[in-house]
Amino acid sequence: MKKTILALAFTALTALSAQAADKLVIGTEGAYPPFNFVSADGKVGGFDVEIGMALCAEMKVECEVVTQDWDGIIPALQAKKFDFMIASMFITPERAEKVAFTKSYYKAPMTHIAQKGANITDFSNEGLKGKVIGAQSGTTQAEYATATYPDLDIKLYPTQDEVNMDMINGRLDVQIGDMLPMMDWLSKGDGAKCCELVGAPIADPKFIGQGAGIAVRKEDTDLLAKLNAAIDAIRANGKYAEINKKYFPIDIFEMK
Repeated sequence: MKKTILALAFTALTALSAQAADKLVIGTEGAYPPFNFVSADGKVGGFDVEIGMALCAEMKVECEVVTQDWDGIIPALQAKKFDFMIASMFITPERAEKVAFTKSYYKAPMTHIAQKGANITDFSNEGLKGKVIGAQSGTTQAEYATATYPDLDIKLYPTQDEVNMDMINGRLDVQIGDMLPMMDWLSKGDGAKCCELVGAPIADPKFIGQGAGIAVRKEDTDLLAKLNAAIDAIRANGKYAEINKKYFPIDIFEMK
């Protein structure tokens, strides 16, 4: 009788483990449109989210999406608050020491954004003397700003929305941002009224790494392999192109 009970308990535990394995939690920031955002009705959406869900469909697993503040997004992944993180995170050596990354699922340079009519042409430390520069903290844009402009007043913000708001309100002269989200922001509303892209794209691999990757815990090698295979699959079957076209006029997979 005891053996039967133990066998039933083991079967039930195995079934629960299998069920858990068929459901994954995706982590994203939810504050980086058009890549990830929370809509007025509370739903999480954006390019990152749709790519993540397409990968889940390809892997034949059920997924749900949760949001996490950017500054704590890697610790939250390590603490198993979610299974993988897709949040437009550039693959860099420093981050790769903490988490494992998939192959890049898109590439994009960074850029300077300035107040309209500022006529800024020299983007050296000396050329921007006296200017106030903003960026989102904990990002490669912040790393670029602090490394390139050691003598300037640099303000770092918890979210990209807060950087944008201080640009709109004239509290910043220049900000460093990812080119694609900045192009989206400058195409409409207050962003279009106040500011403009200036200077050449920032494409230094030291700061933009190998592109944006999906992060998993280092021990989750099986999930990493499945995600890489799923990226290849949605590129081949047209699903990636379908989602890409919804958000961008160009293919961002190999953008330089």
